[in-house]
Amino acid sequence: MPGVRLQVVGASDWRLFREVRLQALRDAPYAFSSTLASWQGDGDREDRWRARLQNVPFNVVAHFEGRAAGMASGAWSDAAHEIELISMWVAPFARGKGVGDALVGAVLEWAEAQQIEAVELRVIKGNERARSFYRRLGFVDDGEVDSPDGRPEYRMVRR
Repeated sequence: MPGVRLQVVGASDWRLFREVRLQALRDAPYAFSSTLASWQGDGDREDRWRARLQNVPFNVVAHFEGRAAGMASGAWSDAAHEIELISMWVAPFARGKGVGDALVGAVLEWAEAQQIEAVELRVIKGNERARSFYRRLGFVDDGEVDSPDGRPEYRMVRR
């Protein structure tokens, strides 16, 4: 995508990841199972940020026109032979500019390189804009599930 640059990040990039994740939690708290409060104060520690980037096997940050503009991660799913797309977010200034497509594409490419059969994700019930976005990218609805905090979500899968 023109103007979009992707950066796969690891533990040494914790400051960049921290900046983007805190922006995401401020902008769209309803979309994440984590909270801004849990990642600030006593939770805002270098070792914790590094651990997050080490424990989740694939993390990517998007830059648009020279600014950090979004993030996505790929984690091993509870389901056999699936990757879970998590922590997906695009900054408001970069929405509608191909950043989301590039981020999801990076996770899909990583999953394919792992020889994974499917990528799953969850969208909080009521977030129809996100569901439409993922459908456009080939994900299909796979039923309603509860999040760890009990909120209803839709599970979507792309095989």
